[in-house]
Amino acid sequence: MANAGYAPAATQPAAGKTDVLIISLVGVAHGISHFFHMILAPLFPWIKEAFQLSYAELGLLMTVFFVISGIGQALSGFVVDRIGARAVLFFGISCLALAALLLSVAPSYGFLMLGAMVAGVGNSVFHPADYTLLNQKVTPARLGYAFSVHGITGNLGWAAAPVFLVSIAQFSDWRTALLCASALPLAVLALLVWHRDLLRTKQVAKNPAADSDKLNANSAQTEGTLDFLKIPAVWMCFAFFFLIAMGLGGIQNFSATSLRDLYGMSLATATSAYTLYMLASAGGMLWGGMLAAKAKNHDRTIAMAFGAAGMFALCLATGLPGSGLAVVLMAAIGFGSGVAGPSRDLMIRAAAPKNATGRVYGIVYSGLDSGLACSPLLFGAIMDRHQPALVFVLVCVFQVLAILTAVNVGARTRARNASVSA
Repeated sequence: MANAGYAPAATQPAAGKTDVLIISLVGVAHGISHFFHMILAPLFPWIKEAFQLSYAELGLLMTVFFVISGIGQALSGFVVDRIGARAVLFFGISCLALAALLLSVAPSYGFLMLGAMVAGVGNSVFHPADYTLLNQKVTPARLGYAFSVHGITGNLGWAAAPVFLVSIAQFSDWRTALLCASALPLAVLALLVWHRDLLRTKQVAKNPAADSDKLNANSAQTEGTLDFLKIPAVWMCFAFFFLIAMGLGGIQNFSATSLRDLYGMSLATATSAYTLYMLASAGGMLWGGMLAAKAKNHDRTIAMAFGAAGMFALCLATGLPGSGLAVVLMAAIGFGSGVAGPSRDLMIRAAAPKNATGRVYGIVYSGLDSGLACSPLLFGAIMDRHQPALVFVLVCVFQVLAILTAVNVGARTRARNASVSA
């Protein structure tokens, strides 16, 4: 049963302005979550020296962050469906502020690990809460644009964190950088609390049988809390996110090193190639949002975008293009991956059963965290063996496998819809 005062976005006055405001608020929240993906990595040189840590110990901090986030993401979707997205989102943002404060005063490696765990808990709520808000509160015709903005703000958060943290650390120290970072989620939280009435969402009935749908046209079984886990498309979406995260982790962590080894680039040039990748990905999401708003078969858009990105990755793996063209190819990979983003989110929405949005997005996006936790282990081992070309080959392989899962999800969703309408 809906909360008192809730009304679908399409029936609210000035729906267009309301949609823009909700999309903006959710986008800002998503940007701060991605900022905290990078809360430690840019400061590793200072933290390593301060605590005399190995790179393996530093890497373990990020692995723990994503493991906690992945587990929490799968669980937080249930909480979002039960109590609404707003309270869960506020809790997550508060955890990020607390994590930065803990990290800024950490006296030991164990305390750093605690801060990483709290940050992982905070990060875990965003995708279930964000997508529940967007799906319930934004006019369906504008969802493609909403998901596009959501992805772009995440990329901007990734890009802003190193600049913010390193700049402060260079002029002061790493603890001051983290202390300053703790103020950012508090500012975002204040903004969201100010507009809290806009962020109220429906809750799933405590008795699932009271507000249920059939899992498919041939089933008379009502939808319980866990029945959505029986839907194969949900697990295919999980696999899809795991695969794209494996490729993304390779790009994020090892593309600069691989480009230096393959093409003899300077560190500055290799780093700029990754920056262009992120900017081009944001541009791709803008165009992808327009495509997604008009398209019906989102898996086909994903297939074309990832297929092109995979071919560009293979070209990079050959080592044949010059260094200038290699930078352009990195941007092309980012653009293709960005185009697929909004279609990806709409594909999941189509696959999710009614009243299980938070749960489905929680399970599905835990695949993203799982991939980001596993990816550094695989690609790190490859780089230890001095095989930089294999990094880009595997990026292509993971994108091709992601295409196969997306096509499978799309086919299953169309078949389910056809059987329901028959």
